[in-house]
Amino acid sequence: MNPLLVRAAIGLLRHAPGGPRSRVAPAGTRTLSAPTRHGAAPVTVYPGGDGSPVHVNLHGGGYVLPGRHQDQEWCRTLAATGVTVLDVEYVLAPEHPFPAAVEQTLDVLAWAAAPETAHGGDGGRLTVGGQSAGGGLAAAAARHVLATGRGPRIALQVLHYPPLDLASEPGTKRARTAKPLIGPRISRLFNAAYLPAPEAARNPLASPAAAGDDADLTGITPAVVVTAELDTLRDEAVRYANRLRAAGALVEHIDVPGADHAYDLRGGPPGVVADVRARLAAHIRGAHHGA
Repeated sequence: MNPLLVRAAIGLLRHAPGGPRSRVAPAGTRTLSAPTRHGAAPVTVYPGGDGSPVHVNLHGGGYVLPGRHQDQEWCRTLAATGVTVLDVEYVLAPEHPFPAAVEQTLDVLAWAAAPETAHGGDGGRLTVGGQSAGGGLAAAAARHVLATGRGPRIALQVLHYPPLDLASEPGTKRARTAKPLIGPRISRLFNAAYLPAPEAARNPLASPAAAGDDADLTGITPAVVVTAELDTLRDEAVRYANRLRAAGALVEHIDVPGADHAYDLRGGPPGVVADVRARLAAHIRGAHHGA
């Protein structure tokens, strides 16, 4: 795609009605600034109590749309169970293409784990997760730590309807509904904005579940994977969940029936959304107690 057209299209999406959420911090939270190699990252802190475990949350948006505070219901739900939640606004493409957001995620995790960081939680008890692109970043962070042996200890990665295969042509991904939320056109646009060159799509930090990626995942951070039955991204996440299971690292795979991408942000059945969030919260808390 023409880079100028990609930038123009992303600009329109960012200013579309119903697009990026308000950046006003929700009541009861406070904002910190995490130093990273790509500049300071704003972090909204949902307090879970002094010395509580810490969960780093990464929003969705195709790696190109701001989304801080769009997960505030999830962040509040998790904080209410006694987990300090750090909701991160990471750098976006096309201004900051891959691997900038991955590198910033790694820097935020290191900052969150540092004992001197004033978020009020225990950075030694750390988990990471995200919705959509945020789940892709969480998966990338776990792959980086596994491959390099560097970075803080992460007790759990939570991958909620993540894009994990940017290398496959979007038109080949199976649609299970007539009008899927993530169709080929939007996927091609997001990929063109995020990836600096086509070959970057095969980097395991961009596509942890790319076809042909057969890296040994033994020892990777344990994972919970959530997929939505009608999501065009479901198959790649299921493929990755199976690889994690083979490596002994899959804690649970939750497949939400009758749901499409971002079901929890688009008025999905309240009982279903509440059930998934409760299960995720239990896994995050349990990760710090050997459960």
